[in-house]
Amino acid sequence: MAKKTILIVDDDADFVEATRVVLESAGYAVKSASNGKEGLARLAKGGVDCVLLDVMMTGDTEGFHTAEEIRGNPATAKVPIVMLTGISQKTGFAFSPETDADYMPVNAFLEKPVDPDVLLDEIAKALNQ
Repeated sequence: MAKKTILIVDDDADFVEATRVVLESAGYAVKSASNGKEGLARLAKGGVDCVLLDVMMTGDTEGFHTAEEIRGNPATAKVPIVMLTGISQKTGFAFSPETDADYMPVNAFLEKPVDPDVLLDEIAKALNQ
């Protein structure tokens, strides 16, 4: 069975590298992008099975817009998205895909820092949806 490929879209290089280690040790292949525009370009090339997406990158809501673009493109609409961010800590607002699906079309929403086992479980669930 071929390795599943995870695209990490996050502007924090330390976070990307730490997450890469966790994902690769679990048997995933990893690609990365430092912002939404770069992430969309990598996703358009194909070969991505799931996206880990930050919210606050070059703009405070960039990840929400990137998720909408992924879902709005027929070629990428079915790719699972796990949003992984610290936005709730910064803003004080609680977000959930169940209550905020209109602007957060993602499979899962996790707050940083996240336990590696929880992250791997959510990725596995998203890949099986």
